Amino acid sequence: MLKIFRAILGLCVCGLWLSVHAADNYALADGTTLSGDIVTFNDAGIILRLAGDKYTERMPWTQFSQEGLQQLAQNPKIKPLVDPFMELPATETTRHTEDIQVKDVTRLAMPPHKSLFGGLATSSVGLFLLFLAYAANLYAAFEVAVCRGRPLGTVIGLSAVVPVVVPAVFFLMPTLQIAPVTNITSEETTAATTFAVAGVTTDAGKGSDIQVSAEAAGKSGDPTTQTFKRGQFTFNRRFFETKFAGFSAPARSEADQKLEFSVKLPSGQVVVERIARLGQNDIHFEVLLAGQPREMAVAFADIQEITLKPKPA
Repeated sequence: MLKIFRAILGLCVCGLWLSVHAADNYALADGTTLSGDIVTFNDAGIILRLAGDKYTERMPWTQFSQEGLQQLAQNPKIKPLVDPFMELPATETTRHTEDIQVKDVTRLAMPPHKSLFGGLATSSVGLFLLFLAYAANLYAAFEVAVCRGRPLGTVIGLSAVVPVVVPAVFFLMPTLQIAPVTNITSEETTAATTFAVAGVTTDAGKGSDIQVSAEAAGKSGDPTTQTFKRGQFTFNRRFFETKFAGFSAPARSEADQKLEFSVKLPSGQVVVERIARLGQNDIHFEVLLAGQPREMAVAFADIQEITLKPKPA
């Protein structure tokens, strides 16, 4: 009787040991089943011990099917590692989707579309740029009027009303030629004789740089007429800067205002009010034409003679 009891107890112990240490079967993603015991696991995967005391390489969690992952999730220590790879049931997915609520947000209104000039006119920077462009237009009109010999008031006034177009039109027009004003007759020119004033030398060191018209001296009784002829003098920028500096000043002295400054050109004699500008190869005289001051450009090579004499009383 004792022997039978021991045999039954041994069979129960063996059954219990086999039930505890029996290998589990895990379904894989490729449809196969793997039987083994869990040896170790981490975030990268799991290692199983197979029959015959063999071990698998570390198997990633994605290698198991959903059924195998659910089976592994029964282990509380493995469940946090396999949860990210398990698919949620359809009902639970729908419940999570319904919980998401999309709310409208307040958006900034886009400014209305404006034209280029409309946009410039509605901003301080744009107004400043328009003012600079308008001022440049008037300055261009002034330069064009001087360059083409046109009336300053007419060109600038029209440019103020019709910007850009008017300066361009006057710039394309030919330069207006100014008719020379002849104050000395040919008889006076041919009859005039000159004599030298002692003590004054010319640029070349010969003779006088001041010559007096005998006829003019006889008529006026004031022998102060000065004549500068080409050949005796070199007409260039330095010549006018040194000998006619008073006529280049914005305000002429009282003594210079009593003198008449005339220039002989191939086209005739021109009476000069003042010297407006001096260039390297030309000079700009301010002359009166129809009672209005006008600027006249003359090349140094065209100047034949310069006469400076008292204005007639």
